[in-house]
Amino acid sequence: MKKIVTKFGGSSLADAGQFRKVKEILGLDPARTYVVPSAPGRRFAGDEKVTDLLYRVFAQREAGEDWRETFDKVAARYLEIAEELCLTLDLPAALDEVCEAIAGGAGRDFCASRGEYLNGMLLANYLGWRFMDAAKVVYFDDRGLFESEKTNVVMMALLADGVPTVVPGFYGSMPDGGVETFARGGSDITGAIVARAVSADTYENWTDVSGFLMADPRIVKNPREISAITYAELRELSYMGASVLHEDAMFPVHKVGIPTIIRNTNNPEHPGTLISLHLPVEPTQPTITGIAGRKGFSVVAVEKAMMNVELGFGRKVLQVFEEAGISFEHMPSGIDSISVVVAGDALAPHREEIVTRIADLTQPDTLVIHDNMSIIATVGRGMVNNCGTAARLLSAMSRAGVNVRMIDQGSSELSIIVGVDDADFEKTIEAIYTEFVG
Repeated sequence: MKKIVTKFGGSSLADAGQFRKVKEILGLDPARTYVVPSAPGRRFAGDEKVTDLLYRVFAQREAGEDWRETFDKVAARYLEIAEELCLTLDLPAALDEVCEAIAGGAGRDFCASRGEYLNGMLLANYLGWRFMDAAKVVYFDDRGLFESEKTNVVMMALLADGVPTVVPGFYGSMPDGGVETFARGGSDITGAIVARAVSADTYENWTDVSGFLMADPRIVKNPREISAITYAELRELSYMGASVLHEDAMFPVHKVGIPTIIRNTNNPEHPGTLISLHLPVEPTQPTITGIAGRKGFSVVAVEKAMMNVELGFGRKVLQVFEEAGISFEHMPSGIDSISVVVAGDALAPHREEIVTRIADLTQPDTLVIHDNMSIIATVGRGMVNNCGTAARLLSAMSRAGVNVRMIDQGSSELSIIVGVDDADFEKTIEAIYTEFVG
């Protein structure tokens, strides 16, 4: 029997009206038998997300301030939903239990996770489905690292009966029973974990947008929608911050080849964006799939004559960044030069020590740091079969008056990455989009 796992984001479950939309969507396909909810999001401009309120509750309690007024705001959100939907759940008792745990010193992750926990209870009651506490089926080790295989074995066994189930997103449990949350993209990750455990045919991620766009609409006016994208392409774009779906959320389903579809709760008729392991290159589609980028990088440029014959030179340079706890983004090099690209905010507190340490280890001819660089990735599975893609991209940048500070193309030829001044960031994305899409 076909199985679909659905994850609904905070905007999709912000109030009773959104709950009704979710129930209607689930009723359109009987294969949709597993749901992963987020905590209620914003209902309107200026509103607050429940998770943000819960983080504030914890901060106020830790500071010795009165936190109960903030918690009352959280409780009011859930009570309003329950009353409007005429739920039979004993919500006051559940809220009292959470309140007592917070008063008793519950940790930050526990406080934050109660948004999904309570929303999951409401949704399960509204649908008449089974509620499964994520703390019983999602596991972290004593270092706070997700235990994927243990989680998969336990969850697979508990969900094997096919009973329609709600599993709240974002959190799991530590070996001592304490609650732990995913650092980023929490509910998205939980949805993918459930999809893997039940061997779903499809993982649907429902949010407030109808899939992905080829470029940031704040930069490019009315960018074209992406109808289909591979996991590899999505990883390249999401790394640059362009994704509706966090890159960590892709791994569980990517690993087993389950396709993901990004859908819009407020426009369920829209097909959204399909994410799959393998997709053909469509002749009618642009050469590129999407463009994304980030500002604020720094380039540590090291030059030394004959460095190419000096054994271990590159290792020594990277060793300095490792010692400082800084990951590097790219490392373009020449015969006598190496440039290490890192996030500017990560470099800032270690700037002087890194310069001194590299100088001590390598005795370079010159060592210069260039700040305020943007990195822009142009991604597309069609690029490998199209000659002159890089030439077109660079020509478009030249016509826009943009100076290229760095260029890097991976061996897979899936992406071309360029570095430009932060001041040229928007201009560069516009130029590339116009060249390849129009």
